[in-house]
Amino acid sequence: MNLTQLFGIHAVQAALDYSPQNIRRAWVDSQRQDVRLKQLIDDLAKLGIFPEKIERKKLERMADGKNHQGIVVAVELPAIRSEDQLKQDVEALTTMPFYLVLDQVQDPHNLGACLRTADAVGAHGVIVTKDNAAGITPTVCKVASGAAETVPVYQVTNLARVLRWMKEQNIWIMGAAGEAEKTIFEMKLDMPLAIVMGTEGTGMRHLTRQHCDFLVKIPMAGQVESLNVSVAAGVLLYEVFRQKLLA
Repeated sequence: MNLTQLFGIHAVQAALDYSPQNIRRAWVDSQRQDVRLKQLIDDLAKLGIFPEKIERKKLERMADGKNHQGIVVAVELPAIRSEDQLKQDVEALTTMPFYLVLDQVQDPHNLGACLRTADAVGAHGVIVTKDNAAGITPTVCKVASGAAETVPVYQVTNLARVLRWMKEQNIWIMGAAGEAEKTIFEMKLDMPLAIVMGTEGTGMRHLTRQHCDFLVKIPMAGQVESLNVSVAAGVLLYEVFRQKLLA
């Protein structure tokens, strides 16, 4: 069992909302009596989990000195799905495929933020590479605020092979690249689609780029050259979502 610890009111509430079945144990500050903490304790008790009351210093050690707000829970991390599961899930879809592909994105904060946005726009999943990339970690789960439990994450060993297979399933592959000729706002995107984002700093690998059907860029009016990968992914995902709503 792959257990990790979450801490803080918001993170524990998200675990209760989206994956209560994954919570295994809980600890609370024996000196705190505030209403928000009491509500979490009551909600945990309804699941048959009765938090152990311990000293604040022990909670601080469990949370590595970070702001735990009086509560720590042990949870089982969401499972990462395989390439075979991706193929099964794509073939089982009854709605237009909509995926986000992250090519060696290493920052867990970026992965967590991408999962949160993917959930918001109704994406069917996020595909990540096995090597040189972030997987499901406590940081990812905390940043995702519940989306790590609701959005499937598929880890693949050969991204080029997966992109070729997706194209065979009539899914268009759209890559994000600053040098693209057209902006995201010039494209008609109400179609089966996988959006590919490259790693922080260097972008997509050359082989990944070769497997894209077309490239798009985000127009920039300021002085910075590019956006953070999770922010850029949010812009692209929401433009596709907007077009789907208008279709």
